[in-house]
Amino acid sequence: MLRVLALLLALFAGQAAAQEQDVTGSNVVTLDQERLFAESQFGRAVKARSDAERRDLSAENRKIEASMETEERDLTVRRPALPVADFRILADAFDVKAEEMRQAQTAKSRAVERRFDEERQQFFQTALPVVGALMAERGAVMIVKREAIVLSLARIDITDAAIARLDAEMGDGTTGVAPQDFPAPLPAPAVVPQAPVAPSP
Repeated sequence: MLRVLALLLALFAGQAAAQEQDVTGSNVVTLDQERLFAESQFGRAVKARSDAERRDLSAENRKIEASMETEERDLTVRRPALPVADFRILADAFDVKAEEMRQAQTAKSRAVERRFDEERQQFFQTALPVVGALMAERGAVMIVKREAIVLSLARIDITDAAIARLDAEMGDGTTGVAPQDFPAPLPAPAVVPQAPVAPSP
């Protein structure tokens, strides 16, 4: 029984080693893009700026809402003493003002989200040469999105190394080397999705 168990353990160990060789020999590394953005100094700075803009806009919206509520209450109080025609003119003007305010604040909200999307995209463009250099150092020829992988070895993931390198090179994005100043070890390395593949039996 012990001999059979030893043989089984040796067989499983051999299969694991063979799978490890196959993976590392494929020259593929993985990257968690969301972690790269969320945990790097640069990505956190982008998110912090956007969060601050959202908070400022929310505070402004609350002030406008309070002001409009006060104006509406005043109009309601004055209504019994006003001729119907005069009240209608004031009410219509209030409705127009309220709608203009709503449209203006909606436009500001969209602008905040658009700036965030643009800065996030700029972040990934800036990070690309850093990630590409890591890829080249590992001897890899392809980066696969971590979330597209069902099973992989932890050591082929370069997310932690990419975060550390990006922090060292770019900090919070306000200082550091510009993206074009990084050497390009390989032409336009890109993170590509991969269909989930079940582990070999």
